[in-house]
Amino acid sequence: MESSSPNKRETRRPRKPKSLCLPFETGEYQSCMEDHAHCREYIMERYEAAPELFPAALSEGFTFNGFIHSKKQDLTQRRIKLNANDEQYQIRPSFMMPYMIGPIQQVEKALYFRRWGVPFEALAYGFGRNPMYWYRAYVSLGRPSLVGTTIKTADRLPAHVLADEKHSRRRGHKVYIPTTVAQECILGAEVVESAGEEDLKKGYQVFRDEARALQADYTPDTVNTDGWAPTHNAWKALFPLITILLCFLHFVLSIKNRCRSDKGLLSLLQDKVWAVYHAETRASFAQRLRRLREWVTPTQMATTVKEKVLDLCAHAADFKKAYAHPGAYRTSNALDRLMDYQDRLLYSMQYFHSTKESASLYVRAMALVWNFHPYGQKTQDKYGPRASPFQQLNGFRYHDNWLENMMIAASMNGRKA
Repeated sequence: MESSSPNKRETRRPRKPKSLCLPFETGEYQSCMEDHAHCREYIMERYEAAPELFPAALSEGFTFNGFIHSKKQDLTQRRIKLNANDEQYQIRPSFMMPYMIGPIQQVEKALYFRRWGVPFEALAYGFGRNPMYWYRAYVSLGRPSLVGTTIKTADRLPAHVLADEKHSRRRGHKVYIPTTVAQECILGAEVVESAGEEDLKKGYQVFRDEARALQADYTPDTVNTDGWAPTHNAWKALFPLITILLCFLHFVLSIKNRCRSDKGLLSLLQDKVWAVYHAETRASFAQRLRRLREWVTPTQMATTVKEKVLDLCAHAADFKKAYAHPGAYRTSNALDRLMDYQDRLLYSMQYFHSTKESASLYVRAMALVWNFHPYGQKTQDKYGPRASPFQQLNGFRYHDNWLENMMIAASMNGRKA
């Protein structure tokens, strides 16, 4: 479901970060509102513990600058003014949603169900309100920076990423979602109108700009993609020094698709092709690939199958690049898992029905819900209770509640000031 109201802005403009979201319990927050000294002490304690949640100029001090009262939630927020530049910020408690739409405890379970694509009509039936309330609450999650909210320090920026385009539809026309993934998190997702180089460049550029807000000279060492030339060209234009790695799995699947009827040949080819992939050194990989070419050339098999095996062998130079980059993604499995999540949710809502801007906000909200959702019980047994992709990437969490954790991480819209 999407809002069908007219929207003149097709291009989203990043909002200037003016809200600092800090972890508070209800009683603790009230005492801070009533006591200047207590509030100042608390803010400075939070700044020392997590400076990434604050503007850098806070180190030069601040003064209190009045209050803002929400009649909707009967909640008073303090404002502060920085001594360095007179910039003003309001302090929002982590137990309250942005725009004062409701307390976290009243909305977090419903928004958690969006992880599985539960329709907004069903959320209204189960949790009250109306479908549009839940739609707006969900889409609002897509406003912060994906990279800045998910990655809290520059040293956690990934050296290796994966990229591909999810095909979708908006108002009956095909659109594409250039998606960037690393370390089990979705770090880029924008809706563009075509799979041409210029549109893909615009889509992937959002990831680049958000990452460079953390580290001005950031360039990944490698990006793993399929063989689509406009994708390669877009990444090279954005990161001229990057190494583009082809996905080995795509070639294996293309071979598999052409010999499904011959199970014996399929099993034999898969054994031989994956034996090449598992070579431990560049030299061993090249040798095994030569042996595969020597074996397949005289062997009797369907021409279409042989062509695909020889095509894999012809890309030896592209595959060997990965051996110069330990830790690089050689297949797209880590990306495919997250794009399957995108696919399930997009199908459940029957794709997009309104503006490109709202569609992009939607897929960005999908990304952040994924990045902060608590793992299932079996995965928590491995990584610890309430673990999430965000915690696995950063090594910590701000709050045990997944949505409060996201709200705190999105302080200043995830954009450093």
